Amino acid sequence: MKTIRRSWASKFADAFRGLSRAFRTQSSFFVHVWAAVAVVVAAAVLRVSLVEWCLLAGAIGIVLVAETFNTAIESLARALDVGRHPRIRDALDMASAGVLLSAMTAAVIGLIVLGYRVGALTGCW
Repeated sequence: MKTIRRSWASKFADAFRGLSRAFRTQSSFFVHVWAAVAVVVAAAVLRVSLVEWCLLAGAIGIVLVAETFNTAIESLARALDVGRHPRIRDALDMASAGVLLSAMTAAVIGLIVLGYRVGALTGCW
């Protein structure tokens, strides 16, 4: 069987199409992106350090990656079966749990980093 070689441009185009589709079709993805924008604005206003930027960027990235994989699994599940199969439901619930865990972890990181900065500014620390 002959392998079809795809160009890097084609691979990136497909990836950006997937990102665009997730953003346009998934309300959760849209909410996560706007939460990320709010965190970036808050971090800029609070003048977080380079290490804190790295922590926040990593937390944001993990949530968006988890949401993208969740969206992919949902799309695949719908393509395979439009009915209610218990194993597909389990897979979808676990994918959603992954997003929930990543979002909770990101929230803790954000609260630690940004909360510390706010506390320092207000004299609470």
